Amino acid sequence: MNPVIDLLKSHRSIRKFTDQPVSKELLKELIRAGQGAATSSHVQAYSVIHVKNSENRQKVAELAGGQAYVSTCGAFLVFCADMKRPTDAAEHTGAQVVRGMTEQLLVATVDTALMAQNVAIAAESIGLGICYIGGIRNNPQQISDLFSLPDHVYPVFGMCLGYPADQPDVKPRLPVEAILKEDTYQDDRDQVAAFDETMHAYYQTRSSGHKDSTWSKNLTPLFSTKLRSHMRNFLVKRGFELK
Repeated sequence: MNPVIDLLKSHRSIRKFTDQPVSKELLKELIRAGQGAATSSHVQAYSVIHVKNSENRQKVAELAGGQAYVSTCGAFLVFCADMKRPTDAAEHTGAQVVRGMTEQLLVATVDTALMAQNVAIAAESIGLGICYIGGIRNNPQQISDLFSLPDHVYPVFGMCLGYPADQPDVKPRLPVEAILKEDTYQDDRDQVAAFDETMHAYYQTRSSGHKDSTWSKNLTPLFSTKLRSHMRNFLVKRGFELK
């Protein structure tokens, strides 16, 4: 349709990278592109930690569940929802600032996700590959301690950046008909059933028949065991009291 839409539809997670580093100048350009994303009320409630120290990268890889590519990619970033900067700035004007609101947590998290996705698109547009690392929320307190994150700041996810050493197939997505609903919410079980067949065929091809699964089956651990029940208490301790 056009190069931008084609790029967006061709996203795949990259987990194998060449040894070529991502230059400081390029990284700054990518972050600046990220800042161009929409932000609620111009709050810009995010900060990004560029993890250069190799030992810290290895620690993150372990804390995130043994994801080795965290330590082998060209650059590794930790995207943080940051309500400290904007609330401090407002307070410095003499305002009676209220902190810890649930809305502030939502604003900061959404701002961070939008900003990071801009970085991802910018990176892919120049031939870099990316992989989001949600596993840093497995041990958010240790991650916060590692990078000296203050109260009202929390690590949302990491991102591996680098020059791809392989190009895996694009993973299928749900049909548009399951996502785009007209006027009201309509049942989409038929589309999900069809998509399960699509994903089963994809896994069979990709794994040479060794993975016998579907989209629905793959969701099971996310809603039964991998629930990260520690996140609420962690967020409250970080100052997001969910008031």
